[in-house]
Amino acid sequence: MTDKPRFVYVTYVASAPERVWGALTDADLTAAYWGHRNESDWRPGSRWAHVRTDGSGIADVVGRVAESEPPTRLVTTWAAPGDEDREDRHSRVTFAIRPYEDIVRLTVVHEDLNDEGERSDAAGGWPAVLSNLKSLLETGRPLPQDPWLVPGD
Repeated sequence: MTDKPRFVYVTYVASAPERVWGALTDADLTAAYWGHRNESDWRPGSRWAHVRTDGSGIADVVGRVAESEPPTRLVTTWAAPGDEDREDRHSRVTFAIRPYEDIVRLTVVHEDLNDEGERSDAAGGWPAVLSNLKSLLETGRPLPQDPWLVPGD
């Protein structure tokens, strides 16, 4: 057990598990709804990077693939590029993809966050990103504006 903060988010998507998996792991699809390309071969132990789509090649988040069970479970570590070699600064994200008839329950658990500020960032970011993923898979296009840019209350 850890006393580090965590954030859990669940959404339901009218899609198949394979399409949700692809939306999480295909660099072109992540670029379409996340504004970053998630780049990796998605094998356990492999590095992954959350690379800006502006052509700069800058990765804002890096980590390792801890578990990869297509199309139902993906676990990755997350760190700022400057903390890549400091495992004590890594958080962990688990994507659980569970089919039920014609829908998928996608559960995201972001844990081992370093502080309440990181938990607050996760609470603001994950709903926006996953809403955009859901829109892309259900309608063929992401939301018309980047949802993470919507001002808070």
